[in-house]
Amino acid sequence: MAESKKVENVIIIGGGPASYTAALYTARANLEPLVFEGFQWGGQLQNTTEVENYPGYPDGVMGPEMMTQFRAQAERFGTRFVTDDVDRVELSDGGVQKVFLGEEEHRAKAIILAMGAEPKRLGLPGEMELGGRGVSTCGVCDGAFFKGQKVIVVGGGDSAMEDAIFISKYASELTIVHRRDEFRASKIMLDRAREKDNITLKTPYAPEEFLAGEDGKLQSVRLRHAETGEVEEVAADGAFVAIGHIPKSEIVKGQVDTDEDGYIVTEPGSTRTNRAGVMAVGDVVDHTYRQAITAAGTGCMGALDAERFLRDEEPPVEAHWLPGGEPAEIATGSG
Repeated sequence: MAESKKVENVIIIGGGPASYTAALYTARANLEPLVFEGFQWGGQLQNTTEVENYPGYPDGVMGPEMMTQFRAQAERFGTRFVTDDVDRVELSDGGVQKVFLGEEEHRAKAIILAMGAEPKRLGLPGEMELGGRGVSTCGVCDGAFFKGQKVIVVGGGDSAMEDAIFISKYASELTIVHRRDEFRASKIMLDRAREKDNITLKTPYAPEEFLAGEDGKLQSVRLRHAETGEVEEVAADGAFVAIGHIPKSEIVKGQVDTDEDGYIVTEPGSTRTNRAGVMAVGDVVDHTYRQAITAAGTGCMGALDAERFLRDEEPPVEAHWLPGGEPAEIATGSG
């Protein structure tokens, strides 16, 4: 018996703004994308409360609601979704790309990687419970919510300094807490933070717990001196954990080029990786901006790059293109 395998035009891996935007564009191009969005679809915005800095939402929007709208718009034009996590991939250089859910194999002529990144966590009591209630991992996203309030930023690198400098525009008092006396941040970023009148540095202290008040929101942070063990409770309306991000690129490790931090490397000005037919978009690529709108923008780019690849590249022999860009049926094996 011959085994029939459908070859999709495009498979997209991921379930955030980049993925859904890529799905919208490829669906409207009649490429009938298949999206593996994962069990935790919605990306970081699924765990975000109010989003005020995405254009088109003058009154703001809740993160989960916005992701539901993104998803529905892509689905309207024919996107198919699989709410499951991809186990592994086999990427080729211009040939058929393979995606596996367990032993279930899916094939495509082009693939868009949009797995995103996740902020590093401290793993402390109250950190997750108070997410959206005073504890955040994105200063640009949430800093404006703390006008005239006391804020703590945890971290010692450039990310912490960038967040602190941005949030200091709004906060009345801002304290950067770092477990060492020395900072990993570049001298210029550290100097800029020190120049702000409302920023103070508190070292060497490490947070131990985020504490809620009677209203269920963050009230204070318990700190411990790294050398003496002395414990201190510091009042705070907001606390930002700024210790970096982890790109979710594990499934493609060793198959496409990544940098030393695990972010997928793309050609400048495009979403193309070092393998033909493989595009990468969103936070799995971006270690600079990491905003919903920049992720969505690269999702658009990835879709256009994929469409261009399918139009201009010589299709692999086994793909057997059909008129209109329809997914093809190929036969393998014999009996």
